[in-house]
Amino acid sequence: MSTVTEKPTQQSGSSTFTAKAANYIDERTKVGVAVKEFGRKVFPDHWSFLLGEVALYSFVVILLSGTFLTLFFQATMAEVVYDGPFVPMKGLEMSAAMASTVDLSFSVRGGLLMRQVHHWAALLFVASIGLHMLRIFFTGAFRKPRELNWVIGFVLFILAMAEGFTGYSLPDDVLSGNGLRIIDGLLKSFPVVGTWLSFLFFGGEFPGVDIVGRLYMLHIMVLPALVILFVALHLMFVVIHKHTQYPGPGKTQGNVVGYPVLPAYAAKAGGFFFIVFGVIVLIATFFGINAVWMYGPYDPSPVSAGTQPDWYIGFADGMLRLIPPGLETEWFGYTWSWNMLIPVIIMGGFIVIVAIYPFIEAWVTGDKREHHILDRPRNAPTRTAIGAAGVTFYAVMWAAASSDLMATHFQLSIEGVIHALQALLILGPIVAYFLAKRICLALQKKDRSIALHGYESGRIVRLPGGEFVEVHKPVSDYERWELVSYHDYAPVMLRPNDDGRIPFGKRLRAGFTRWFFEDRIVPPTQGEIESSKDHGH
Repeated sequence: MSTVTEKPTQQSGSSTFTAKAANYIDERTKVGVAVKEFGRKVFPDHWSFLLGEVALYSFVVILLSGTFLTLFFQATMAEVVYDGPFVPMKGLEMSAAMASTVDLSFSVRGGLLMRQVHHWAALLFVASIGLHMLRIFFTGAFRKPRELNWVIGFVLFILAMAEGFTGYSLPDDVLSGNGLRIIDGLLKSFPVVGTWLSFLFFGGEFPGVDIVGRLYMLHIMVLPALVILFVALHLMFVVIHKHTQYPGPGKTQGNVVGYPVLPAYAAKAGGFFFIVFGVIVLIATFFGINAVWMYGPYDPSPVSAGTQPDWYIGFADGMLRLIPPGLETEWFGYTWSWNMLIPVIIMGGFIVIVAIYPFIEAWVTGDKREHHILDRPRNAPTRTAIGAAGVTFYAVMWAAASSDLMATHFQLSIEGVIHALQALLILGPIVAYFLAKRICLALQKKDRSIALHGYESGRIVRLPGGEFVEVHKPVSDYERWELVSYHDYAPVMLRPNDDGRIPFGKRLRAGFTRWFFEDRIVPPTQGEIESSKDHGH
């Protein structure tokens, strides 16, 4: 009896080699555990969660296009005479950085498109992070255990703005030079240490020995490395804490309904990346931006009226314009330029408050529980009103950066525009706060009415007694649960300590708690709902 042994096919041998290689790598790196854990992660199916993905994919586009640009850009301020194809600049002295930017735009095949792609991707990167954080704020996704991830995301937002600022300051044109001049003025406004900070940043008196080289190092090395680090930390905490979830069927604390990353969501995410990439390239093809040849090389003598910084830096420029001039005092032998210091203090305070807001709200409410289900913004009226006030405050600062354009386009006096924006900076957030809170409470009343009586059907019937009533369409159990499931917290109660006293800290916290919860609509109880069913038409 003979035994026939089949010769292994090439495919099975290849599979064996692949399996051995995978085992070899996994035994030494344990990457399989990470892949298995990440692959099991469920991604929610709500569209708003895609904002974070847009930010991530925009950053990938920034890295790809930026790598192309580094091959042709010369990060030096050495003086050269331009002799490229752009005729209006022929024979003009400029820095090598400016000349290489113009050559990149007109001489390198695809160079202008890559510049446009890089710039639009940066704009979308900052915008998507900002919108993502607004979604997190208004839905309460920053609450325990995700407070630290909120701080990480906010640091990413600041790093993205710094990355954008260092990027558009590299060409050494009039726009970037004036932006750097503003930074120099801000640094020098600090008493005692101002001149030293300016010297340290610029390497000498403005514009310094080679500020472009310093910014280039920050732009392509330090800041991208920090962004990648914080993106990795953010994704790590997302995997650890899991995604938050909008209220819905089967969505309980910690139970996320959606698609697993592998294989379903990974394929969708890959397709979404190419959609984002394609949209950025499409915008870059049809909409020009940062035409440095229109401004020319930096020269402190021309006035760059009409030039605007990128939108995410506009709030800083606007804040400087809103402060009245001439606010200076002489203290201890130094000049304190308050027209520069006050904007820095206001913007710094605003940034710090936004960064630590999760901890402020936790202290005010005394809520120490873990939260995995998101709030509807209407069900947290004070938080929503605070967010509306903050957005209005930022919007007024941002609008002030275009005060000169508003004055010229609408034929207004620049003083009138500035005075109107100064009033809006103070009154706008107050009006936005009370308006947003009233709208939230009105929506809560509407939800309570719908939960108790159902939707208005528009059908009028006459009862046997002659009374006319409208027939209401009843809501489903799920719809009713979504309307009444939010928690109505009570203010912190003041209680004396062992010495029979109420410390000032507790009184302060109780006052803030009363303010946070003073206006609220109590959701209907189960008894009220059952009673409304019995008496409903």
